[in-house]
Amino acid sequence: MTFTPLPGLLAIARLGAGDAVPSWATGAFVSITRTAGELSIVCDESGVPPGVRADRGWRALELRGPLPLTAVGVAAKFTAALAAAGISVLVIGTFDTDILLVKAERFDEALAVLQ
Repeated sequence: MTFTPLPGLLAIARLGAGDAVPSWATGAFVSITRTAGELSIVCDESGVPPGVRADRGWRALELRGPLPLTAVGVAAKFTAALAAAGISVLVIGTFDTDILLVKAERFDEALAVLQ
């Protein structure tokens, strides 16, 4: 598995389930997920306005793909290694690959574990 660091710092923001997707949800990597209980946005942290409920200071690693949607255990393999090192992550799956979010202060350590 090969991971490529993505540029910039990200924030994970939480809005209400019925809220519109805001114009500030921009950046090199953006993920927008709506559930019955929330609108969750991962985007460039510099665009998230003050007062928006958000956790800032995340970095992203992209797993080199494309990966078939039928692949089994891919995320389990890399998250197990990071969990053993005590590194918390957020995994976002796309059609082609997985994006791994790690707090910036643990980013270099996460890279070392994944290598």
